[in-house]
Amino acid sequence: MCVILELLNVSHVSKVYGNKVLYKALDNVSLSIEQGDFVGIMGASGSGKTTLLNAISTIDPPTSGEVLINGENPYQIDSANLALFRRRKIGFVFQDFNLIDTLTVGENIILPLTLDGEKVSVMNKKLKAVAKSLDIEEILGKRSFEISGGQAQRSAVARAIIHSPLLLLADEPTGNLDSKSAKDVMELFESVNRETDVTTVMVTHDAQSASFCNRIVLIKDGRIFNEIHRGNSRKEFYQQIIDVLSLLGGDAK
Repeated sequence: MCVILELLNVSHVSKVYGNKVLYKALDNVSLSIEQGDFVGIMGASGSGKTTLLNAISTIDPPTSGEVLINGENPYQIDSANLALFRRRKIGFVFQDFNLIDTLTVGENIILPLTLDGEKVSVMNKKLKAVAKSLDIEEILGKRSFEISGGQAQRSAVARAIIHSPLLLLADEPTGNLDSKSAKDVMELFESVNRETDVTTVMVTHDAQSASFCNRIVLIKDGRIFNEIHRGNSRKEFYQQIIDVLSLLGGDAK
């Protein structure tokens, strides 16, 4: 019997900004994501997709509702242990890569392990393994300004997964890449998800990138508008995404 584990549970989450003039960015959102799933979050600008990702990532607490990661509510953890929770259990990939220019690519990748006080021998072993799996061995000694955008995002993915997180979060990871590099990076996300079973949640406006996910959650005006699942054909899934986006009134940029 196959036991399906729930890795992420977002329950009745709302987020309100402002004091005198209130703006509800999220309105009673509930979402369940199983371990190993690859879920894309899409919606028009201002729909609440980034707010939802920020709530999941423990960056911005919800006004009401609950976020559980592997059964644990990170917002009930004190600030010191919350930083540790983020560093050990969550991996982040950003649109602008967020690599530190003064460090080499290799030093950037092992940063989570360095902050955790890991042994140098262990860091080197993990770096070698992740660099080989992501095909970036030849750039480990270079700086971020000496490599291409695609290589920079591969390096950012390596940094996000080197500590084997429970949850991998990505915010517009292909937003600064050309179409070929974007396709390469999404194939990388797909293979990392498949081979490591890391639960992955990605915010994107791009239907092509979204088609690499297993499931798409579409948000409109702070609420879940629709949800679609990928079948055997990525091409058909891509067309489904385009069709649903048209109902949202555009390409969800």
